[in-house]
Amino acid sequence: MKTVLPTCLILLAVAACGPLSMYYREGASVTRMQTDTTECQVAALNEVPVANQVRQSPPVYWPGQTYCDGRGRCYRSAGWWEPGRVYTVDANKGLRDTVEAQCMARKGYLPVSLPPCKQSQKRGIAPQRTTTLPPLTGSACYVKFDDGSFQIITP
Repeated sequence: MKTVLPTCLILLAVAACGPLSMYYREGASVTRMQTDTTECQVAALNEVPVANQVRQSPPVYWPGQTYCDGRGRCYRSAGWWEPGRVYTVDANKGLRDTVEAQCMARKGYLPVSLPPCKQSQKRGIAPQRTTTLPPLTGSACYVKFDDGSFQIITP
Protein backbone atom coordinates (compact mmCIF):
# COMPACT_ATOMS: atom_id res chain seq x y z
CA MET A 1 0.00 0.00 0.00
CA LYS A 2 2.91 2.33 0.69
CA THR A 3 3.99 2.23 -2.96
CA VAL A 4 0.48 2.26 -4.46
CA LEU A 5 -0.54 5.68 -3.15
CA PRO A 6 2.55 7.55 -4.43
CA THR A 7 2.21 5.78 -7.78
CA CYS A 8 -1.44 6.83 -8.06
CA LEU A 9 -0.58 10.42 -7.17
CA ILE A 10 2.14 10.51 -9.82
CA LEU A 11 -0.25 9.11 -12.44
CA LEU A 12 -2.87 11.71 -11.53
CA ALA A 13 -0.29 14.49 -11.78
CA VAL A 14 0.89 13.26 -15.18
CA ALA A 15 -2.70 12.88 -16.41
CA ALA A 16 -3.40 16.47 -15.37
CA CYS A 17 -0.47 17.61 -17.53
CA GLY A 18 -1.76 16.03 -20.73
CA PRO A 19 -3.82 17.68 -23.45
CA LEU A 20 -7.51 18.53 -22.98
CA SER A 21 -9.45 16.77 -25.72
CA MET A 22 -12.98 18.01 -26.25
CA TYR A 23 -15.53 18.99 -28.84
CA TYR A 24 -15.47 22.70 -29.66
CA ARG A 25 -17.90 25.18 -31.18
CA GLU A 26 -17.02 28.84 -30.73
CA GLY A 27 -19.58 30.65 -28.58
CA ALA A 28 -21.22 27.48 -27.25
CA SER A 29 -21.65 27.24 -23.51
CA VAL A 30 -19.57 24.58 -21.79
CA THR A 31 -22.76 23.14 -20.28
CA ARG A 32 -24.37 22.85 -23.75
CA MET A 33 -21.20 21.23 -25.14
CA GLN A 34 -21.16 18.70 -22.29
CA THR A 35 -24.87 17.94 -22.75
CA ASP A 36 -24.46 17.52 -26.52
CA THR A 37 -21.43 15.26 -25.96
CA THR A 38 -23.36 13.05 -23.56
CA GLU A 39 -26.34 12.85 -25.93
CA CYS A 40 -24.07 11.84 -28.81
CA GLN A 41 -22.24 9.27 -26.65
CA VAL A 42 -25.55 7.68 -25.64
CA ALA A 43 -26.82 7.69 -29.23
CA ALA A 44 -23.56 6.14 -30.45
CA LEU A 45 -23.74 3.48 -27.73
CA ASN A 46 -27.31 2.64 -28.78
CA GLU A 47 -26.35 2.45 -32.47
CA VAL A 48 -23.04 0.62 -31.96
CA PRO A 49 -23.21 -1.39 -28.72
CA VAL A 50 -20.22 -2.72 -26.82
CA ALA A 51 -18.90 -5.95 -28.36
CA ASN A 52 -16.27 -7.23 -25.96
CA GLN A 53 -13.97 -9.98 -27.22
CA VAL A 54 -11.60 -11.94 -25.01
CA ARG A 55 -8.19 -12.30 -26.61
CA GLN A 56 -4.85 -13.75 -25.63
CA SER A 57 -1.40 -12.66 -26.65
CA PRO A 58 0.86 -15.48 -27.87
CA PRO A 59 2.81 -17.52 -25.33
CA VAL A 60 6.55 -16.93 -25.03
CA TYR A 61 9.15 -19.70 -24.74
CA TRP A 62 12.13 -18.96 -22.53
CA PRO A 63 14.93 -21.40 -23.39
CA GLY A 64 17.01 -22.80 -20.58
CA GLN A 65 20.55 -21.60 -19.95
CA THR A 66 23.77 -23.54 -20.26
CA TYR A 67 26.07 -23.61 -17.23
CA CYS A 68 29.60 -24.94 -17.35
CA ASP A 69 31.79 -25.78 -14.37
CA GLY A 70 35.56 -25.43 -14.07
CA ARG A 71 36.15 -28.97 -15.41
CA GLY A 72 34.39 -28.30 -18.69
CA ARG A 73 31.19 -30.13 -17.80
CA CYS A 74 28.14 -28.26 -19.02
CA TYR A 75 24.56 -28.52 -17.88
CA ARG A 76 21.46 -27.06 -19.43
CA SER A 77 18.54 -25.90 -17.32
CA ALA A 78 15.04 -26.59 -18.54
CA GLY A 79 13.23 -23.97 -20.56
CA TRP A 80 9.67 -22.93 -19.85
CA TRP A 81 6.62 -21.44 -21.50
CA GLU A 82 5.11 -18.22 -20.22
CA PRO A 83 1.42 -18.14 -21.12
CA GLY A 84 0.07 -15.23 -23.12
CA ARG A 85 -1.74 -12.41 -21.38
CA VAL A 86 -5.55 -12.59 -21.52
CA TYR A 87 -7.27 -9.27 -22.19
CA THR A 88 -10.58 -7.86 -23.39
CA VAL A 89 -11.11 -5.64 -26.42
CA ASP A 90 -14.27 -3.76 -27.41
CA ALA A 91 -14.36 -4.52 -31.12
CA ASN A 92 -16.90 -1.72 -31.74
CA LYS A 93 -15.06 1.11 -29.95
CA GLY A 94 -13.56 2.65 -33.11
CA LEU A 95 -16.88 2.65 -34.96
CA ARG A 96 -18.71 3.99 -31.88
CA ASP A 97 -16.17 6.86 -31.62
CA THR A 98 -16.75 7.65 -35.32
CA VAL A 99 -20.55 7.70 -34.85
CA GLU A 100 -20.12 10.00 -31.82
CA ALA A 101 -17.86 12.37 -33.81
CA GLN A 102 -20.36 12.45 -36.70
CA CYS A 103 -23.18 13.26 -34.28
CA MET A 104 -21.17 16.12 -32.78
CA ALA A 105 -20.23 17.38 -36.26
CA ARG A 106 -23.94 17.54 -37.16
CA LYS A 107 -24.35 19.80 -34.10
CA GLY A 108 -21.52 22.05 -35.33
CA TYR A 109 -18.67 20.83 -33.10
CA LEU A 110 -15.12 19.93 -34.08
CA PRO A 111 -12.73 17.84 -31.98
CA VAL A 112 -9.86 19.88 -30.52
CA SER A 113 -6.95 19.12 -28.24
CA LEU A 114 -5.50 21.93 -26.13
CA PRO A 115 -2.13 21.73 -24.36
CA PRO A 116 -1.85 22.63 -20.68
CA CYS A 117 -0.78 26.22 -20.06
CA LYS A 118 2.79 26.97 -19.01
CA GLN A 119 3.46 29.11 -15.96
CA SER A 120 4.37 32.04 -18.20
CA GLN A 121 0.96 31.84 -19.92
CA LYS A 122 -0.92 31.71 -16.60
CA ARG A 123 0.93 34.71 -15.16
CA GLY A 124 -1.27 37.79 -14.86
CA ILE A 125 -4.51 35.99 -15.68
CA ALA A 126 -7.07 35.53 -12.93
CA PRO A 127 -8.31 31.93 -12.51
CA GLN A 128 -11.85 31.80 -13.87
CA ARG A 129 -13.78 28.80 -15.15
CA THR A 130 -14.64 28.93 -18.83
CA THR A 131 -18.42 29.00 -19.28
CA THR A 132 -18.52 29.93 -22.98
CA LEU A 133 -16.07 28.51 -25.51
CA PRO A 134 -13.91 31.44 -26.71
CA PRO A 135 -12.37 31.94 -30.17
CA LEU A 136 -9.27 29.73 -30.34
CA THR A 137 -5.84 30.95 -31.34
CA GLY A 138 -2.77 28.91 -32.23
CA SER A 139 -1.39 29.51 -28.75
CA ALA A 140 -4.56 28.61 -26.82
CA CYS A 141 -4.07 26.43 -23.76
CA TYR A 142 -6.01 25.33 -20.69
CA VAL A 143 -5.84 25.25 -16.90
CA LYS A 144 -7.69 22.43 -15.14
CA PHE A 145 -9.29 22.97 -11.74
CA ASP A 146 -9.67 20.41 -8.95
CA ASP A 147 -13.41 20.02 -9.56
CA GLY A 148 -12.85 18.97 -13.19
CA SER A 149 -13.74 22.33 -14.72
CA PHE A 150 -11.24 24.22 -16.85
CA GLN A 151 -10.19 27.65 -18.08
CA ILE A 152 -9.22 28.18 -21.70
CA ILE A 153 -6.58 30.89 -22.09
CA THR A 154 -6.22 32.48 -25.52
CA PRO A 155 -3.31 34.92 -25.42
